[in-house]
Amino acid sequence: MWEELIKIGGPYNFNMALDRLAMDPLHIIDKENRVIRVPVYQPSAEVVDVQAVGTTEKPAFVLKGKNISTKEKAIAEVARVFQWNAPLDRIHRHFSGTSLSSIFTEHRGTPIVLEFSLHASIMRSIIHQQIHMKLAISLTEQFVKTYGFEVDGVPFFPLPETVAALKVEDLRSLRMSQRKAEYLIDISEKMANGDLNLEGMKQLPDQEVIAELVKLRGIGPWTAQSFLLFGLGRNNLFPKADIGLQRALKRLFQLDQKPDPEEIDAYIKNWEPYLSYASLYLWRSIEKK
Repeated sequence: MWEELIKIGGPYNFNMALDRLAMDPLHIIDKENRVIRVPVYQPSAEVVDVQAVGTTEKPAFVLKGKNISTKEKAIAEVARVFQWNAPLDRIHRHFSGTSLSSIFTEHRGTPIVLEFSLHASIMRSIIHQQIHMKLAISLTEQFVKTYGFEVDGVPFFPLPETVAALKVEDLRSLRMSQRKAEYLIDISEKMANGDLNLEGMKQLPDQEVIAELVKLRGIGPWTAQSFLLFGLGRNNLFPKADIGLQRALKRLFQLDQKPDPEEIDAYIKNWEPYLSYASLYLWRSIEKK
């Protein structure tokens, strides 16, 4: 067993991070005690309990795990997932003079929290394509609980080799569409046999990652951008095709209808180089509390 106290610079609002993560039933969260049980995939499957013990302005966390031999790597992975090195203070100052000022004030210190694995990020994005959020969450939960695994009661997404070995009919039984089932299996096969190296994409520029991903069946610009944002943690992504972002802009600017891509370009031009945070805070502005 091991335990470690981590202190980072503020602002960092862990309560708001947990509030968004709690929308997904796969996340094991104790809001009262400000704890989340994190599935760590690398270097081995294990669970790290993360508890916030500080404030938004002076954030601090207690991490607890079982495997002392992988302690440092597990801590580094948790820090990556929760983006503890993100310059949130600078980002908030950037947006203080923009049309998003009030939203950033309301959600001050809300971080972008990444998917717990790159494979999970791709799988989730494909499942979520072009369906209502409630159904997407339900389908993802069924997928994980049927073909994934658990460690200490915490669910893990199925590994690429597990999904690669499935038949389309297996996923169709979960009410997955034919095409989505094919996409999930095809991409997992490419990962399992080494033809697709998501880890290697950490070193590539955004446009090169998008160019590589859209070559794959089932991945278009929206999914590629989602992977960059929630898989790799890139700072400057605004998926203009996302219905939620269009709704949020319509509400914020009191438009008669959702804006088209050219209108969106006009709104977001002053938000760079932190478009990913603009995306997150706009999503938060329309998500149910």
